[in-house]
Amino acid sequence: MQISVFVPEYGVIEAVTPPFRTFHTANEFLATFGKRPIFKVEYVGLKEYVPANNGEYTIKTDRLLKDVMETDLLIIPPTFGDTAKGIQANAEAIPYFKKLHEKGASLASLCIGAFLLAETGLLNGKKCSTHWAYINEFKERYPEVEVEDGAIITEHGNIYSSGGASSLWNLILYLVEKFADRETAVMISKYFALDIGRDSQSQFAIFKGQRNHGDVGIQKVQDYIEKNYHHKLTIETLANLINTGRRTFERRFKEATNNTPIEYIQRVRIEAAKSFFEASRKNVTEIMFDVGYTDTKAFRDTFKKVTGLTPIEYRNKFARVANEV
Repeated sequence: MQISVFVPEYGVIEAVTPPFRTFHTANEFLATFGKRPIFKVEYVGLKEYVPANNGEYTIKTDRLLKDVMETDLLIIPPTFGDTAKGIQANAEAIPYFKKLHEKGASLASLCIGAFLLAETGLLNGKKCSTHWAYINEFKERYPEVEVEDGAIITEHGNIYSSGGASSLWNLILYLVEKFADRETAVMISKYFALDIGRDSQSQFAIFKGQRNHGDVGIQKVQDYIEKNYHHKLTIETLANLINTGRRTFERRFKEATNNTPIEYIQRVRIEAAKSFFEASRKNVTEIMFDVGYTDTKAFRDTFKKVTGLTPIEYRNKFARVANEV
């Protein structure tokens, strides 16, 4: 099976090398198990020597992308820094991605490599994952693509994408399991000390409400929510801030922020609770009241829905002070 790892202009070396090393390591484990190594792995790019991490490194490609007539799997890592500049620097590669897919190649983007993948148009009408911090930017640039907020891996036909940062390892392991076997994927997860079972990046996400929508009235409401999240907030109160009816307000808020008002309040409150768990010694009940909840079950359920962890699990994992539960 031919694995082609695209080396983007000004790519992120920490994302370019993992798939290359992993599939080579998979071959070694397959041989150890008495099986035939099945992966042929190569670096491909627009030129022979490609700068990475804003020129800090240089990667030598095995073949130029224009010379790759077919491959079984093309992996698209993220670019370094500004996404628009990354897209512009790699624009020449987009038609080659499309041609390879037309010839049967599977495509897999890692982290914000999803931007380069989306440039092909192949994701239109399909689902996709990307780094949680870039979801709003991605939605604005590619409105015809459905982003799975918080997902680690998304698969649609023979197109794959991963969430942010270390989530790329989860997709790489998934592809090893899919094209080789589970035993090899598990051995690699142990070898590289990776969590093979993680299915959400939500525990790492930092909620930043959509702000560049241009609706001044809704921005006013967002400011109010973020300053008064610890108080009881009603839809009527928020709608009155901008002198509009409830139904019109809810529609405007959803269009502007991609969240309903209730969802937005919940996300702001949970983000505040995360900060308290990370930096204070208050117990769960105290923090629950501090962020505007009065029902323990509702708080725990909402917290787990947003972060993927219970309040106790989150504190134990991310607290910067001694725990007192």
